[in-house]
Amino acid sequence: MRVATDVGGTFTDLVCVDGRKVRVAKTDTTPPNFEKGVLNAIDKAGLDPREFSDFVHGTTVVINALLSRRGVKTALITTRGFRDVLEIARGNRPDLFNFAFKKPAPFVPRYLRKEISERMNYQGDVVQPIDLDEIGPIVAELKKEDVEAIAIAFLHAYVNPQHELAAESAIREIWSDVSVISSHKVCGEWREYERTSTAVLSAYVHPIAEKYLASLETKMHERGLASQPYIMRSNGGIATVDGARNDPISMVESGPASGVLGAAALGRQIGEPNLIALDIGGTTAKTALIENGQARITT
Repeated sequence: MRVATDVGGTFTDLVCVDGRKVRVAKTDTTPPNFEKGVLNAIDKAGLDPREFSDFVHGTTVVINALLSRRGVKTALITTRGFRDVLEIARGNRPDLFNFAFKKPAPFVPRYLRKEISERMNYQGDVVQPIDLDEIGPIVAELKKEDVEAIAIAFLHAYVNPQHELAAESAIREIWSDVSVISSHKVCGEWREYERTSTAVLSAYVHPIAEKYLASLETKMHERGLASQPYIMRSNGGIATVDGARNDPISMVESGPASGVLGAAALGRQIGEPNLIALDIGGTTAKTALIENGQARITT
């Protein structure tokens, strides 16, 4: 028995394939305890997790938290002189000729963007050793601000993550309860704005995703699920629960990616390899172009 569930902004859906039989169920989504909606759907369908051979879970919790800005209070620690990279961003904008265009507010306000003395060059050589003595006062200040997550993004950390790892370790020693995301782990690529913003977004939703995925896994195993549950990723692949919890930004298009793959599979079955897929949910609407039976994947 193969079972898939999807948590949307309004409804939680379930599909069960058992031989030639297909069962579906729909229940209300139950924020902030999203796992309850999944369990309710399983109960509504009359299923027993002990009989599941596969269990795959998709979600729009991450993208909905970002779009509605309902993540946690997040801080950024970055290389001295680069605290405003997140706000400067890139010169391009969605409406190029609109002189009244206003950039969206960054997910981390300036007073929560902290700088630290350290520097790597583009080859990963240490130009200035990291001053870990600066971590303590920064953490103390962030505690006072009730920060729940910290993103670390140092210049050229994608080549040499030594300083990010040192800062992460120092933070965890002082403050074990806070969520910490290092940029090289979630976006090991050049260009500091893209890497910094990815780390910030991942930190912004990390506590939410971590809590509900951990609870979902625990409760499914309590109900007798013997197999490893898997989480859909934005690239159409899957991850273990631990993998998804540690890299929540990889789930930003988790549920929608499932829909695109399903549309492509349906197109192949009915002999229509070229499709436009449209997924309208309670919070967001997504579209995809499927050409020759394949959806294009970019990073």
